[in-house]
Amino acid sequence: MRVPLHLTAALVSGFGTTAMWLVSGIWVKSLTGSDSLAALTAFALWAPALLGPVLGALVDRVRRRPLLVAANLAMAGLLPLLLWVDRADRVWLLFGVLVVYGAQGAVHEAAESALAAGALDQERLGDLNGLRMTVNEAMKLVAPLVAAGLFARYGGGPVALLDAATFAVAAGVFTLLRVREERPVPGRRPRVADGARLLWESPVLRPLVLAGGFTMLLAGLNGAAVYAVVDRGLGHSAAYAGVLYAAQGAGSVVAGLAAGPLLRRVPERGLAAAGLGLFAVGAAARALPNDTVALGASAIVGLGLPWVLIATMTAVQRQVPSEAVGRAAGTAHTLVFAPNAVALALGAGLMAVVDVRVLLPVLGVAGAVGATALATVRPRLSAVT
Repeated sequence: MRVPLHLTAALVSGFGTTAMWLVSGIWVKSLTGSDSLAALTAFALWAPALLGPVLGALVDRVRRRPLLVAANLAMAGLLPLLLWVDRADRVWLLFGVLVVYGAQGAVHEAAESALAAGALDQERLGDLNGLRMTVNEAMKLVAPLVAAGLFARYGGGPVALLDAATFAVAAGVFTLLRVREERPVPGRRPRVADGARLLWESPVLRPLVLAGGFTMLLAGLNGAAVYAVVDRGLGHSAAYAGVLYAAQGAGSVVAGLAAGPLLRRVPERGLAAAGLGLFAVGAAARALPNDTVALGASAIVGLGLPWVLIATMTAVQRQVPSEAVGRAAGTAHTLVFAPNAVALALGAGLMAVVDVRVLLPVLGVAGAVGATALATVRPRLSAVT
């Protein structure tokens, strides 16, 4: 398996996905004038993640490389339909495509994890996952500028076509990958529940997945507080949130570069505990009304958060048999990221009744407790069979 090709696919698909994620909300808002409908675009993209266990079982029923090629080509063919979305009464089509988009993303994540687990030795998995994180975060710094400029000048249609082109390129790159995959055994149907069982029974994976979900819960509350930090804490307009996100993205780029070398020296659990501890420090520090501190805190959050995710997904690839990685990765993706969606909604309500200078230190304390528990408490092997 050629890692540069794998990273190229991640780069082009990450650029297109980030661009579409940004533009979809702006597109709906411009056509309908509704903030609520614009916010629902994010939900449409996130909702299919709840089907991770089911989609992961699908991944384990077929060879992964052809599945990745087909899934990317399908999106390349679907996205041009959005050229038809030029009136408010056609917004339903955009939502429908976004739901399919989210489902394709869940399949892609599980299939890519399974493909890498079967093709690379364990030492290189941390490097690949870290570099993928770096590439994705770097695209989050570039793609929004391109997408916003393209939308402002030409509307949403050209952005959809650009995204379709990135899917087509990603499909071509996966076609070039040369990996040896065993054909799934005929008649052996992977069970959806196997993913959860494999995660729960493992004394390595269970605490990591629980820590990942807990971290993303805190991250959702932290993200919901960003505009309160900007307005009430720092006294800036809402646009300043983009500066904080850029600082966080820069921290995430560094985190991805460092993750692989660190995972060759420390276990996944140690890296995840360090990441959660850094996140806790950064979240608490954002309560201080100082621009320099806020930028530094955002960078620290960006450094710590990816380490938890990279450590968790790398452990899944290393600990689970290659023929079951799709189910386990899909289930882990749901368990880790679903709390983030819940927390974003909960945080929006909390901002109306809780002072951000109280909420953020509480998040910091909770994160520190979680990091300490992850580093020190050793769970016993479950008796579940």
